[in-house]
Amino acid sequence: MSPPPALPKSKAFRILLVDDHPVVRDGLAEAINREGDLTVCAMAEDHDEALRAVESARPHLAVIDLMLKDSSGFELIKDLRGRWPELPILVVSMLDEKLYAERVLRAGARGYITKQQATRDILVAVRRVLEGGIYLNEKTALGVVARLTAKPGLAGDPIAGALSERELQVFEMTGQGLAAREIAAQLHIDVKTVETYRLRIKEKLSLESASELLQLAIRWSRGRDSINTVTKAAGDSPPG
Repeated sequence: MSPPPALPKSKAFRILLVDDHPVVRDGLAEAINREGDLTVCAMAEDHDEALRAVESARPHLAVIDLMLKDSSGFELIKDLRGRWPELPILVVSMLDEKLYAERVLRAGARGYITKQQATRDILVAVRRVLEGGIYLNEKTALGVVARLTAKPGLAGDPIAGALSERELQVFEMTGQGLAAREIAAQLHIDVKTVETYRLRIKEKLSLESASELLQLAIRWSRGRDSINTVTKAAGDSPPG
């Protein structure tokens, strides 16, 4: 399919918002529409609706969440890249950027920012990607560069590297103490699908039982919390 049309200088950049939380979606739309050179041309809450919106509204940027109704944002990124390779994509998500930012870039998005960031920061990210750049916050960008330049065998998290995006989400939520029903509700999938993902995780990580999976997920989650605390403290410390 053809790329979105070139933007006349007198017109606003058209932005598609894809998020299954109406309050978040509407709040971000309101902030974007207050900008003189930006306008939300369409909104969607799931994969198929987003594809139809791109076809009809021809946005210059797609801003998407990773956790969508009945689908994964990663699937949407890949499909958008396949159909409209020139359409830039910015991910705005609640998920841990240290885990998902690099995956998002590898999937074809041009930036990642968390919903916890101030609206003005999200607008900065929107403009950066529209200008042809890549957006990550400074700490995340440094972490990505460090992983990409590390010696073989030292880069990355072996557990995260072994799992798919959805498996990693299920594993992370398991470590946070969420039951299968709670995970299913948050990911908009059924409980049987959660159990299927857990079975795949056990196979990939050579675990014998659900108890072993739970224990490993809790240790992994606590270990990441410790690393994030140390990293934040180091970043907040004044220079010595």
